[in-house]
Amino acid sequence: MLYSNKNQKPLADRMRPKNLDDFLGQDEVVGMGKLLRQSIEADNLPSMIFWGPPGCGKTTLANIIAQTTKSVFHKFSAVNSGKKDLMGIVEKANVDKRLGTKTILFIDEIHRWNKAQQDALLPYVENGAITLIGATTENPSFEIRSALLSRCRVFVLKQHGVEQIVAILKRALKDKQNGLGEYKIKIADKVLTLIAQMSNGDARSALNVLEYACTLSDKIDKDIVAEAFQKSYLMYDKNGEEHYNIISALHKSMRGSDADAALYWLVRMLEAGEDPLYIARRIVRFASEDIGLANSRALEQAVSAYQACHFIGMPECGVVLAQAVVYMAKCNKSNDLYTAYEKVAKDVRELGNLPVPMHIRNAPTKLMKDLGYGKDYKYSPDFNYTENQQYLPDKLKDKKYLK
Repeated sequence: MLYSNKNQKPLADRMRPKNLDDFLGQDEVVGMGKLLRQSIEADNLPSMIFWGPPGCGKTTLANIIAQTTKSVFHKFSAVNSGKKDLMGIVEKANVDKRLGTKTILFIDEIHRWNKAQQDALLPYVENGAITLIGATTENPSFEIRSALLSRCRVFVLKQHGVEQIVAILKRALKDKQNGLGEYKIKIADKVLTLIAQMSNGDARSALNVLEYACTLSDKIDKDIVAEAFQKSYLMYDKNGEEHYNIISALHKSMRGSDADAALYWLVRMLEAGEDPLYIARRIVRFASEDIGLANSRALEQAVSAYQACHFIGMPECGVVLAQAVVYMAKCNKSNDLYTAYEKVAKDVRELGNLPVPMHIRNAPTKLMKDLGYGKDYKYSPDFNYTENQQYLPDKLKDKKYLK
């Protein structure tokens, strides 16, 4: 019998764990004895922010809290809810507080809320009317108001590993009630591993691909998986499932100096509702990774574009990003800085903390001078910057990282 998902929730939603014991991964955050786990089990939660990549379990953890807490639990997305929705919840929360009942508010994609919306939330977090749980894929230091962030505990959730996603897929294949168990799907471990690898640590993406593949055949091989990935990504998911594929296409188009293709992928993301600051940060990275010293103005253009996006937001900043993307695509390219950094990082990891040569050490005290710190150092201006002097550690003497 071929799988058909008629009038059902998506597999990824049906397979969400209902309790912490079934929750796979994130042991550093919710493992036995960890602070967050103790707080959930004791139903005594602080206001907090879950920060992590798509599909790592932020919403699932919020749902587990909703299942276990005795507090009133409200949940909405910052994409389609605002200050008016907040005020309705706060009004009820104040009544419940007087009756001795706590209120928990979960805001998905909280980074989408602007300054005014976040400021409106602050006094109710501060006076305890609500306990906030925010979820974000973006760095809270940049996207959450400092006053609000200071009143929240930040929990960093990591991208799932391949083994964890394979375990999640196997659970879905065995589960007869919520998963695919009744369909007796045949799929080799190496194919499950392929799905896990291609999903970039996103468990939701992996389950979506598996579900689509099962509508094509009950014997799933790598060719069906490839087709399933292509079909499942036909439309860009502004909630994050296609972040990596299309941002990769944008990056590679700029790298290949194809300005038209770069513009296409940029507009695909923006029209689907992608966060412009996410794109702007990737352009900043591109400016140093792929252009570097071939055009030092590229980094200035990229940073200016990021700042402009911060100032004016969408839709006005769309043309700003277009300018930056076309500029990057048309620039001369060089990855010398990037490859040099990787070579240096390799030596740092393999050789450890090599000592600083004595002659370029700082010597603020007499004892250090007596020990030879700074001895025979050649002050560059005295030699018209043509001195012959060793600056690398002895083990790396004369090593060249840059071409």
